[in-house]
Amino acid sequence: MIRSLNILLIFTSIAMLAGVYAVKFSIEGTANERSGLTAHIEDQEAELSLLKADWAVLSQPGYIGPIVERHQDELAIAPVRQKQFGAFADLPMRPARPDTAAMDALFQAIDAGIDPIDAILELEGIE
Repeated sequence: MIRSLNILLIFTSIAMLAGVYAVKFSIEGTANERSGLTAHIEDQEAELSLLKADWAVLSQPGYIGPIVERHQDELAIAPVRQKQFGAFADLPMRPARPDTAAMDALFQAIDAGIDPIDAILELEGIE
């Protein structure tokens, strides 16, 4: 009885030892993979930093200006003028009171099943 128990315990110990070594090698593989990924991420971050520096240099007006001047005829561009933006005087004033007649007509048209947007598109010739 004791002899069979000892044999059982020896086989169990061998199985546990094999399991511990398997876990150890698995953890080492995971650690190697993690360190490889960390190195790859650091390389990517360094490359991104370099690309950001290149972008900062290439997007400076002092760099872009001569290129634009050299190709101004082909690009058909001109400097922006202040009058292109308009003025506050050009903005329409807000009406003193809401146009209730127009709102009532709109709601009546909606109740009648007429799509007001479709009517506007037909007037503009867009369908």
